[in-house]
Amino acid sequence: MSLHDDAVLVLKDHQGQDELRQVYLDHLAAHPDGMWKICGAGHVTASALVVDPSRERVLLTLHKKMRMWLQMGGHCEPGDGTLARAALREATEESGIDGLALAPGGPVRLDRHHTPCAWHLDVQYAALAPAGAVEAISDESLDLRWFPYAEVSAVADESVVRLLEATLARV
Repeated sequence: MSLHDDAVLVLKDHQGQDELRQVYLDHLAAHPDGMWKICGAGHVTASALVVDPSRERVLLTLHKKMRMWLQMGGHCEPGDGTLARAALREATEESGIDGLALAPGGPVRLDRHHTPCAWHLDVQYAALAPAGAVEAISDESLDLRWFPYAEVSAVADESVVRLLEATLARV
């Protein structure tokens, strides 16, 4: 199964956000290259909000290009195979934490936003860090920091706050 086919199945199974979910499905139906950065009309991306083992904090990255505190995530790559693997790969690369595990139940929410490269149709997961997790800043980050849940709204935009709310409902 291709990554495109996996994305269609994941989106068809996603509960809630029906109107936005249909935008994603319509995009993929109209754009066979809609999973890839080369698709100028926008592309599906995958991300994950990393939750600490004590379930008290989340790890955010100060994104180098966007200059915003965000969850880990980005463009899908041909070797990903599934959206879940893309989200896990991005979270692992950007957090430096080995042994992350996606929360069961598939994506926690969808978020469509414009970036300098194009529209991102982000499929957002929650990732659980293992005990003893130690983060490491990647080349894509200016900073990497654990934030208690109550502090996220003071540093991040509404998209990240909504992702945190959806994540807390799942984990």
